Amino acid sequence: MYAIVEISGFQFRAEKNAVLRVPLLSTAVPGQTLEFDNVLMLRNDEEILIGQPVVEGAKVVAEVVEHGKGKKVIIFHKNRRKGYRVKKGYREQFTDIKVTDIQSL
Repeated sequence: MYAIVEISGFQFRAEKNAVLRVPLLSTAVPGQTLEFDNVLMLRNDEEILIGQPVVEGAKVVAEVVEHGKGKKVIIFHKNRRKGYRVKKGYREQFTDIKVTDIQSL
């Protein structure tokens, strides 16, 4: 059983006991339980439910594991023959959540 769920504008495939790395959920605290009800698709063993736009009554329950930062991405801009060089770094913040249950009607 799995579900396609929308979290912070991104779509994730959620299976039971899977750990998902989602964009930072700043209001969540590690150990807190969250419910996501934007389930776009749900697949049981015998049927597939596709939402119009969401599956009614379905939700994904997850527990916040931790917050963190990803690997550094280097952004480098250069204009040839002009002496223009800019080097910047960026680390995306994320939240790891563990899917504990997928509920449907």
